[in-house]
Amino acid sequence: MAQDALEHPDWQGKGFAPNVPDHPLREIISGLAFRTHETKAMQSDDFNNPGFLAVEEGAALWSKVDGATGKSCASCHQEAVQSMKGVRASMPKWDEKQKKPVNLEQRINICRSENMKAEPWKFGSPELTAMTTYVGHQSRGAPVSVRTDGPMKPWFDRGRQLFYDRVGQLDMSCANCHEKNYGKFLRADFVSQGQTNGFPTYRLQTQRLVPLHERFQGCMFDVRADPYKPLSDEFLALELYIAWRGLGLPVETPAVRN
Repeated sequence: MAQDALEHPDWQGKGFAPNVPDHPLREIISGLAFRTHETKAMQSDDFNNPGFLAVEEGAALWSKVDGATGKSCASCHQEAVQSMKGVRASMPKWDEKQKKPVNLEQRINICRSENMKAEPWKFGSPELTAMTTYVGHQSRGAPVSVRTDGPMKPWFDRGRQLFYDRVGQLDMSCANCHEKNYGKFLRADFVSQGQTNGFPTYRLQTQRLVPLHERFQGCMFDVRADPYKPLSDEFLALELYIAWRGLGLPVETPAVRN
């Protein structure tokens, strides 16, 4: 039995009303509200939060020279605590050169390939996950603030469609769990709203940090569907839409979840 099965989470009234019209949720609630007191304490203590090992690794990579130009991230962006503040909160973000939205992993690799002339890191690699966690951590406490207007609108609409589309042998959508049944007990755990403000998230179940698109894949596997590839247009659109569902939630990277 999962740890959180022993304690019913006190999530009611722990969120806030959406500040945009036509929002599907009456109350926006972080996934942290659905966890036990022990898990909450682990996340809030920087010394006990296991995700901070990646923050430290990312800090070392930030200053590490790599690539043909002989640069590091710090060469252009100086101190991350200042230059990266708020970046995670606004991602995915429209990139005019790419003519599409990019998320944080993609932005990191664009900087590596174009500015540092270094090899991009593979999705899920320790380096990319650590750097995503480190950069994301600089926005801790900043409210999620993605834009969905202008050229982002078709991506937002596609993400919303994907959120409600039923897929897989179980014929389920994201909404079946995270909109219609959050707060309920399912498979030895309590279902959250599926918010993304804590990613990359340290999962106690797997004892490691998990990037957002890997979690998307896991959900699709759970309903016995063929998952999209990480960093695919489908997952980018879904990331944008779910981030919008959590507008105003504080960034918690690195969060701790089951």
